[in-house]
Order: sequence, then C-alpha cells, then structure tokens
Amino acid sequence: MYRRLRDLREDRDLPQRVVANELHVSQATYSRYENGALDIPSGVLIALALYYGTSIDYLVGLSDNPAPYR
Repeated sequence: MYRRLRDLREDRDLPQRVVANELHVSQATYSRYENGALDIPSGVLIALALYYGTSIDYLVGLSDNPAPYR
C-alpha cells in the first residue's frame, strides 16, 4: 500500500529496523506500515515526511511531487 515508504527507505540503503528506531516502533510494526497491514498514525506520517524531507501527500501517493510544502 505504501510503496513509496519502502522505495524511500531502500533508496537510502536503510534496513527497516533503522527507520523503526527513528520512529520508536518495532521493526515488525514498521513492516506492517510499509505493507499496508497497519494504518500509519498521523504523528508517524509527520515524522516520516520530516525524516525523508518530503510531503505526507507524496508518502501516501496523493502527489507525485516529492518536494515538501513550504
């Protein structure tokens, strides 16, 4: 479901556990976020957008522009 999360992580050669640690969640929880088995809380979406320097719209596929909003 959130293919872009996986793509952004893999583009930076990061394992799931590194991103999970940044978010203060388990690797299993982060894996469920990436595959869409678990809805991502808004606070985590904000943290991911800041971590990757992009917008939430880009993360969830509502925009093809990865640039963050001003």
